[in-house]
Amino acid sequence: MVPHPAQGHIIPMVDVARLIAARGPRVTVVTTPVNAARNRATVDGARKAGLPLELVELPLSGPQHGLPEGIEAVDQLTGHELGMFLSFFQAIWNLAGPLEEYIRALPRLPVCLVADMCNPWTAAVCERLGIPRLVMHCPSAYFQLAVNCLTAHGVYDRVDEMEPFEVPGFPVRAVGTKATFRGFFQYPGVEKEYRDTIEAEATADGLLFNTFRGIEGTFLDAYAAALGKKTWAVGPTCASSTMADDADSKAGRGKPTDVDAGHIVSWLDARPPASVLYVSFGSISQLTAKQFAKLARGLEASGRPFVWAIKEAKADAAVRALLDEEGFEARVKDRALLVRGWAPQVTILSHPAVGGFLTHCGWNGTLETLSLGVPTLTWPTIADQFCSEQLLVDVLGVGVRSGAKLPAWYLPTEAEGVQVESGDVEKAVAELMGDAPEASARRSRAKELAAEARAAMEEGGSSYSDMTDMIRYVSELSRKRSFEIDAMPFAAAEVGSNKGGEKIEADAALSVQS
Repeated sequence: MVPHPAQGHIIPMVDVARLIAARGPRVTVVTTPVNAARNRATVDGARKAGLPLELVELPLSGPQHGLPEGIEAVDQLTGHELGMFLSFFQAIWNLAGPLEEYIRALPRLPVCLVADMCNPWTAAVCERLGIPRLVMHCPSAYFQLAVNCLTAHGVYDRVDEMEPFEVPGFPVRAVGTKATFRGFFQYPGVEKEYRDTIEAEATADGLLFNTFRGIEGTFLDAYAAALGKKTWAVGPTCASSTMADDADSKAGRGKPTDVDAGHIVSWLDARPPASVLYVSFGSISQLTAKQFAKLARGLEASGRPFVWAIKEAKADAAVRALLDEEGFEARVKDRALLVRGWAPQVTILSHPAVGGFLTHCGWNGTLETLSLGVPTLTWPTIADQFCSEQLLVDVLGVGVRSGAKLPAWYLPTEAEGVQVESGDVEKAVAELMGDAPEASARRSRAKELAAEARAAMEEGGSSYSDMTDMIRYVSELSRKRSFEIDAMPFAAAEVGSNKGGEKIEADAALSVQS
């Protein structure tokens, strides 16, 4: 597994590494120093629990490509010019050499390498070394299938950027534009990277998704058929009992938080059940200063208690001015808790006082809110997030739209990034958190899906079974290739048994890398 150095990719892949290690195989997470530091507490916690999980660092050659020293994650690029992103991708692609050198120095080759779909450069490494390779998709199957259908039917080539279309050959009715259905790397300047991802997926030995069949079975099956690949749904990883019961893992998920989790829990303990709205736009998505102010005024006017994770407060002077000099935080202090930075999201969403989540619809947050039974107020900003909104609102029936319809850069300059007015926010919050029959139905449906998510991860559940099948598959594939390539003698080892005593055979090591 090779997670891309972005929070939405590393978090689920480290989760999967833990789940695989819990079945017995040794798992190595290879990443850059900055990303290793962010995730070390999670890995160390797994090791203390007895899991055979390791964390190995590879240096990123960022400065050679014009990147400042220490820039090793996508969220660190926010606010930079496009050229910085291109340099970042070049530096990531150049990890192929250090990765191959590291693997060749091991006592024996890994049984399998699982690569993030955004790290196609691992394909050549695995081909040279004869290592089976799986590709893991960190967005939804809904999104991946939609992009595949649009590509296969030539829609991207024949419509204008803002021309509405219905996705052809899709299991449900899905309407959008190129602006809201762009795949990863489908942007000017990264054409080579896009071709690399397509080729790497086509030559992979199988595909993993952090999802479960209860919400995406139809889309998973259609995607597997379209690509002709073995495909496994092994999530939602956040619903695994080993993680749901680990308070430290919940609080430090992804990177250290900027506030004590105990303080937030104490604040929430004083609020009535399902009364608090949690607001977060993840690690990358940004609102313009004017749109941020509209959101703040809408939340204030709503009269509802809320917890707001405001990453912009660390570096954005306009945001700090609104919070401090303009008095926003002082005015809402009796019913709001503002976190200036990274918040313990799973800890917050799992608290009974939380009854709604205003989210940018990143796939991690989407799965977390689904797994914990919290309805959503959707505010997508980029990439796959618009597809996640459609899944939450139109397919699953657990979301209310904010009114954000496009990535902000498509708006006219005079709009200053605003597409949701403060009155829209106030109205949407009331619709989500109110007592109308529709709101009650969303809450009931959210609780049903949460139960399905937990069941999928338990022994006998669909995702648990898919994980078992994946381990068996790569074990058999590795043994087959070991007979074909004399240079790779693998000794099969029993990797453990499930609670029912069923033995799972696989070679002794799997490699999870970023």
